[in-house]
Amino acid sequence: MNRTCALTGHRALPEDFDRNALYDALEERVRSGCDRFLCGMAMGFDLLALECLIALKQQYKIRLEACIPYAGQERGYPAAERRRYRELLSWCDEKNVLYPAYFRGCFLARDRYMVDRAEELFAYLTQRTGGAAYTVHYAEEKGVPVFLFGAPAENPPRM
Repeated sequence: MNRTCALTGHRALPEDFDRNALYDALEERVRSGCDRFLCGMAMGFDLLALECLIALKQQYKIRLEACIPYAGQERGYPAAERRRYRELLSWCDEKNVLYPAYFRGCFLARDRYMVDRAEELFAYLTQRTGGAAYTVHYAEEKGVPVFLFGAPAENPPRM
């Protein structure tokens, strides 16, 4: 069963963020049938999840798609993050630049693009506001199943 999974999460991650648990959770999505992952290429959760998926790509037949909101997204990143971004981008099977230049709302347009092309959303959501919360809410409105990572099961952030 082949499925596409979109990724969303916060740019700021806590210092104790569990990378190994993220790897395990993404591997579970692969084992459940996800073979294509859509990544928005933002600093923080997106790039960390992409690193995990690149490692998983060594064992599993999965495809990675970079969903870049606008040309030059990484230009505002610190130098080390720009290098990391470019290295991770080189591992992606598809690279889709959605818009030629930044405009207000391009990140949310990118998020809708990903959800509209996915059978599920894998989200790191600990706040009720921001882009990740918007994306989870949009997926819920569209009937796309959401798998929350990092929120206690008994008290997940809901819109």
